[in-house]
Order: sequence, then C-alpha cells, then structure tokens
Amino acid sequence: MKLNKRTILSFFLIAMFLGSTLISLGDMFWGGNKMDTIVVLVTSMGNIEIELATKEAPVTTGNFLSYVEADFFDGTVFHRVIPGFMIQGGGFTPDGTQKTTGDPIVLESDNGLRNKRGTIAMARTSDPNSATSQFFINLVDNAFLDKNSGSDGYAVFGEVVEGLDVVDAIGGVNTTTKGLYEDWPEEDVVILGAYVKES
Repeated sequence: MKLNKRTILSFFLIAMFLGSTLISLGDMFWGGNKMDTIVVLVTSMGNIEIELATKEAPVTTGNFLSYVEADFFDGTVFHRVIPGFMIQGGGFTPDGTQKTTGDPIVLESDNGLRNKRGTIAMARTSDPNSATSQFFINLVDNAFLDKNSGSDGYAVFGEVVEGLDVVDAIGGVNTTTKGLYEDWPEEDVVILGAYVKES
C-alpha cells in the first residue's frame, strides 16, 4: 500500500496520542518516576535518608520540614535509644539541654500508616496533640504504637529508604542515665545536619 504524507502524519499523531496515554496510565498506577520528598539526616554514625509521606501526613511532614529548613536539628542528639524498640531524637543538645520548639501539632495517627520497622513517627507526651520536634525511628514492628480503639497512637510520617544499617547501629550503642533521662547513649550520637535531598 502506498502511503501519502497525510496518511503518514495521521499514523504519527495516533502513535503520539497512544504513547502519551500509556505514560499517563503508568503514572496513575505506578506513580511515574517522580521522587517524593526525602530528608537526609547526617549523623555522626552515618547518613539516614527518610522518604516523607506528604500526602498521608501533611501537617506532620510540614512541621518536620520546617524544623529541617530552620537547621533546628543541627547539633542535636539521639537522646533515647532502646534496643529492640526505637531510637529517639530531635530535641536535646549533647549537654542535656532541651531546645525551645514551635507550637505543638495535631495528631495524624489515623492516616493508615503503621509503626513498622524503619518508619519514622512523632514523639509526644500523654497529650495526643503535643508533638513538636522530637521523632523516633522504629527498630522493629511496633504495632502497639498504632492508633486503635484504646489508644490515640503515634503518627507515622515517613520511612527510612537508605541508611537502615545506620539506624540499627545507633540502636545498638551502650546507654546510661544522664540526669533525669534514661537510655541516653554513653557516647553522643549527633545529628550534624539535615537537608532535603534534591530529586
């Protein structure tokens, strides 16, 4: 069959349409290649990369990013380490001074995310809406921290995508009691810096 220029052009346009449709469907079902927001914690024991669940926990991730952008975490330590449970940081300097934070945020523990190994969640007091800057990373699955009929739970807002070995190493350090605080690492595990990773 002899093809004229108009027929060739028609085939070309149809092919372009089908291609763009397939790409759109791919983005719909598989999310495309767009990388979600990733925060890098640079610690004295190595880097930890955390992918934030910005859609599931918009208030919590926005709060966390505000502290990152303000360099709030720089020079703080992981002040509470419990093997087989979690590592906690984001609020104390090496000398045991608790930093002044912004206002507390509303609890987003009903976002469908679970306190599984490698996830990051907000620490808080007995008041559900008391989280500010402190966070913890789960060393194991901690289902009892999830929201349920008898507990408000703890809000998960991301997960470690690189550096889980660093998290495990921090979780294995020796601890002591420092002032009023138990489970404080004998040797400081310092967050040297935190930044948003460019895509």
